[in-house]
Amino acid sequence: MERGPLRLQSSGGALGAGKREKEAKDKAQITGSKEQDEEEEEKCWLDKRTPAQVALEKMQEKQQMEGILKKASKTRKERVEEFGGHLDALTEHCNIPSSWTQ
Repeated sequence: MERGPLRLQSSGGALGAGKREKEAKDKAQITGSKEQDEEEEEKCWLDKRTPAQVALEKMQEKQQMEGILKKASKTRKERVEEFGGHLDALTEHCNIPSSWTQ
């Protein structure tokens, strides 16, 4: 082992790309291929669904949208009034006592 002055690593000048640049390129290629693989998997999944599965998903989306619109149609005041009416309709044994000693 020879002893000599310390040398700095080349920063990718005339000798070519440095190790970090190579790693960055490799990572970019890997992430690009992952995105493509995910898109292909989604396409394969869509192709494998039966007509019944497609119809089920459409109905679920439709029902979900109807539920959202139904909830959004009422104001807070209307919801509170409806809840108060529901509580009034309950029997007295469902009422919460004001004090635990009673």
